[in-house]
Amino acid sequence: MKKVRVVSVAAALLISVSALATETKPDLVAPEVQVTAEIGKMLEDNSIVLEDDREISAAVRFTLNESGEIVVLSVQTEDDRIESFVKARLNYNAVTTDGLQIGKIYEVPIRFTS
Repeated sequence: MKKVRVVSVAAALLISVSALATETKPDLVAPEVQVTAEIGKMLEDNSIVLEDDREISAAVRFTLNESGEIVVLSVQTEDDRIESFVKARLNYNAVTTDGLQIGKIYEVPIRFTS
């Protein structure tokens, strides 16, 4: 009888430990990924015309102010039109993404294609 109790307790412990050790995937998407998508939506519907099969890349460095608005620090690109456009579209626009830190510097790559 004593062996049955020991075996059943050992089995219960084994089952509970294996259930707790199972990794769960978080359902939440990282805030950096969410803000990248939000910035992409802000830059849609533009009037920038590129030559056929041309692509322009840029890296946007920004931070958030106390109001949760984007403050563009720099736009690294070879095209001045892109730099002006990105700054005009993003500066002082509020973002709804939770989890971003005020004052932290973020960098988001963007790409314009024809």
